[in-house]
Amino acid sequence: MKKSRKKDKHLPKWLKRTFFAFVIAGITGVLLITELNLWVMGSASSLIYDITSQGEAYTEENPYKFSESHDCIIVLGAGLRDDKPSPMLKDRLEKGISLYKAGAAPKLLMSGDHGRTGYNEVQVMKQYAIDAGVPSEDIFMDHAGFSTYESMIRARDIFGVTSPIVVTQKYHLYRAVYIGKSLGIPCLGVATDDFAYGGQFYRSLRECIARCKDVLTTQLGTPPTYGGEQISISGNGNITND
Repeated sequence: MKKSRKKDKHLPKWLKRTFFAFVIAGITGVLLITELNLWVMGSASSLIYDITSQGEAYTEENPYKFSESHDCIIVLGAGLRDDKPSPMLKDRLEKGISLYKAGAAPKLLMSGDHGRTGYNEVQVMKQYAIDAGVPSEDIFMDHAGFSTYESMIRARDIFGVTSPIVVTQKYHLYRAVYIGKSLGIPCLGVATDDFAYGGQFYRSLRECIARCKDVLTTQLGTPPTYGGEQISISGNGNITND
C-alpha cells in the first residue's frame, strides 16, 4: 500500500510575505494618523478656550481676554434639520451670538453650505441671529463654506478676515484653528458648551481622518471650490444677502 502523503500545512512564502507587508503597512498607517492628529491638536490647543457662559468669559480673573483686535466671530455650519439648525449648529450659533453680544468682536461670519437650490444653511444661520437680536448689517454670510478648510481660506481671501474667533464643538475646533494658523490667520477658538450628541463616535473617527487630510491641504495651498470678489468684513453684512 502506498503511504498517503501528509499535506503541507505551512503557508507559501509569498503569502506570508504579503500578510506581513499588510500588517506593517497597517501599523505604519495607524502611527501616521496618530502622529498627525497629535500634531494638529498640539499646535492648536493653546488657542482654544472653553467658556461655559457669557459671564465667565469676561471676569478679570479669567485668563482669556478678548481684545479689539478680533474682527469677527466665525460660526461654522453643521447642517439643517427641517430647515432649522441642527442641535450642533444651534449650540454653535448660541455661543457665537453670546460672544457678539458680550463685545468679543463687531461682526458675525456665518459660513456654511448654500451649494444647491432649496438648501440655504447660511440664511437660516443669519435669521437665527437676527431673531436673537443681532443687527442684520453685522451678520455676513459665506455661501460657499463647503468644508472647514474652505470656510477658513475664504474668510481670509474673500472677506479679508485677519483675527477671528472661531466657534464650533471642541473636537472640531482643533482642526479649524490649525487650518487658520497654517493659513497665516492668528485666530482663537471658543468651544461650545460640552453636550452629548448622537453619532459622536462616528464624527470623531471621521475627524481623525479629516485632520490628516487638511494637514496636506494646507501645505499644498489648495484653492477653494469658488473664489469671488472681495467683501470687507468691516462693512455691511447685508451685501451678502441673497
